[in-house]
Amino acid sequence: MSSSLVLYSYWRSSAAFRVRIALNLKGLHYETRPVHLVRDGGEQHAPGYAVLNPQELVPTLVDGDKVMTQSMAIIEYLDETRPQPSLLPADAADRARVRALAQIVGCDIHPLGNLRVLQRIGTQFGADDEQKGIWMRHWIAAGFQAMEMMLANSKDTGRYCHGDTPGLADLCLVPQVYNAQRWKMPLDAYPTILRIDAACRELDAFKTALPEQQPDAP
Repeated sequence: MSSSLVLYSYWRSSAAFRVRIALNLKGLHYETRPVHLVRDGGEQHAPGYAVLNPQELVPTLVDGDKVMTQSMAIIEYLDETRPQPSLLPADAADRARVRALAQIVGCDIHPLGNLRVLQRIGTQFGADDEQKGIWMRHWIAAGFQAMEMMLANSKDTGRYCHGDTPGLADLCLVPQVYNAQRWKMPLDAYPTILRIDAACRELDAFKTALPEQQPDAP
């Protein structure tokens, strides 16, 4: 068990959420250092943190003298350096499927709805909270419609996104479902997604990663 891992995190960041799940699934001990994304204009913009993460985003993972940014890169680093339990299948085609599911969230949904995008459409285009909600629900629905079809129509879907072991796709899916619920998005059209989300939330690795369980949660 490693004791040198430090995760710079914000309780409600879905990118940090997915890294917390990965760390928990692998049974890794880590120290959480909160970075408040709103207070005082956003602590991620402080000079000291910007040196650590030039993008001024969370999460950042420090492993000894190594510094990693970008949640998906962090997760794959953890999977390569602490390979058990693996978050990706052994077969190349299966890995491609899992990565595709994960990237629906990580590449297509999440980037359009993160804090800096919402702040920008507010300041530049005058979007209010109601309009931001419409924006969020539109892009989550676009991704979830495709993801639901891919999950519901595949023999490779099991208790989780791929088979009966939680992995990369699940730890991307659960934080996005959390976001959808936060934005009051109806989810009845996505029964497979809801079933998998419920199965994941039964596991301690997912429960202890929930935003409300974090030390910086209000």
